Amino acid sequence: MAGLPNARGPAGQRGRPSLNQWFPATRSDEFRPGGAVRGEPRPRRETSMSHSAQEPITPAGERGPAAAALACLDRCLPLLGSVPDDLLRPLWRSVAEGGAHWTARLQEVRAAVPDTAGPADALVRDMLGAAPPAWDGAALSAWAGTCAAAAREAHERLGGGPLADGEARRQAQVLELLAAAPDGGPSDGLRPVLEISAEARRVLRAVLSRRGRGA
Repeated sequence: MAGLPNARGPAGQRGRPSLNQWFPATRSDEFRPGGAVRGEPRPRRETSMSHSAQEPITPAGERGPAAAALACLDRCLPLLGSVPDDLLRPLWRSVAEGGAHWTARLQEVRAAVPDTAGPADALVRDMLGAAPPAWDGAALSAWAGTCAAAAREAHERLGGGPLADGEARRQAQVLELLAAAPDGGPSDGLRPVLEISAEARRVLRAVLSRRGRGA
């Protein structure tokens, strides 16, 4: 995919993209070691994640940051309560089409969000509210950073530990998938990203359900 960051190792070979190439680092203790959350599948492989605050953030065009930001928001949808899993479908369509009708579809999605109140709701609403009205690379990269930090914060609020580790791992997996996607078409690489989002929503709903039962 043109414009996406390529991390290179000491031998000049292409490696996995670093988390901070797209997302700003926050506290160094946000990524804690831990086991798996009940109901969360074991990761297929280890993903290297750097969180050095000194590492520069590399702009990555438009589609990559937009997809990464939208994926963070998608994984946090259960915090809004009973909303459909395809709430963000219009925006995913814009990403697949290279930003087509982005402004109109963003307004459509915002209008579809139910009028509820609560700390968790506010966090997700802020993520959606921070989406840039124009399909602009710099603005979309900033939005990706906002959504990544907010998604990590949401999972920390729900207990951190393995749950937060899972979110950090998924963020890195999404970056890796987008960076490795071929340039053959506008929707390349999005299907596995959507699959990761669906899995994450199931895990988050299970956690929220247990908390609701006082378990």
